[in-house]
Amino acid sequence: MTRVHRSIGIVLIMCGIIATVCYIVRGRDAKVVKRVSLLSSSGKLVSFPENAIKLKFAVAPIISPTRSLVFYGDMLDYVEEKLHCKVEMVQRKTYAEVNFLMKEGRIDAGFVCSRPYVEGNREFGMELLCAPVCFGKSQYYSYFIVHRDSMIEDVAGLRGKLFAFSDPLSNSGMLVPSFTLAKMGESPETFFRGSIFTYSHDNSIWSVAQKLVDGAAVDSLIWEYMAIKEPDVTAQTRIIYRSSPCAIPPVVVSPAISNDLKAELRSAFLNMHLDPKGSRILKAVLIDRFTEIDDGAYDSIRQMEDFVKNARSPK
Repeated sequence: MTRVHRSIGIVLIMCGIIATVCYIVRGRDAKVVKRVSLLSSSGKLVSFPENAIKLKFAVAPIISPTRSLVFYGDMLDYVEEKLHCKVEMVQRKTYAEVNFLMKEGRIDAGFVCSRPYVEGNREFGMELLCAPVCFGKSQYYSYFIVHRDSMIEDVAGLRGKLFAFSDPLSNSGMLVPSFTLAKMGESPETFFRGSIFTYSHDNSIWSVAQKLVDGAAVDSLIWEYMAIKEPDVTAQTRIIYRSSPCAIPPVVVSPAISNDLKAELRSAFLNMHLDPKGSRILKAVLIDRFTEIDDGAYDSIRQMEDFVKNARSPK
């Protein structure tokens, strides 16, 4: 196959992914909207003073925009109520855009992926606030998945195939597969026939389920979430590899926000599971609770970055 034919093929596959995503937005998720709750848990009308703090809270594209509204919307409504401030959800297409906005002081806090935290912490002092506990752990994995009908049984079987990554800065959706290949003396460029970015893990799962790509690396938490919420989709996929555990995507804050606001925000998350309303919200998105987490938990990501960088360096 010539380079031109490969390029045309990838363009056609991307068109298929766009069509699939459009189907999702127009179809089952068409009625999903961000709720603006005007009632507190006591049933009283919530009102904010004119000078109320406005908290800009970013949601990195770990999951596609429409599903993000379902996954994070009620949590941010809850934070709004507890902090008695206005919370604005900010969404962007890539992890790099979210990091840039926080670096520039345009957002105050966010749900981000593990690797963007590592980069943001290194570049401008992005700070950990807390982390979710899911299925009893503050860890997750990268799942390499293929279609259930695929003959591929392991990572080696992906050689020469078309592969989907989620985002260039993703840990589970880019770094882990790059690290896995580097240990084999390979890189995505030498190992795969071609690769694409889907810019969310659920889009990667859909791409495999619809046979638009041969395989993908996805966030285990998103795959497990969809396995419960949308089992008809994940049933079309099969896990062929599970990575070593990594520290879970955290909740982060800008180094520019005040210590008082940071403490209030941390308290709201850490005590959420103790509140009946908060507990219901967490249960709906398969989060047990939030917990404090240390920066050292993310050292394995730094080590993988160094290994991949060294493997690519001229000998």
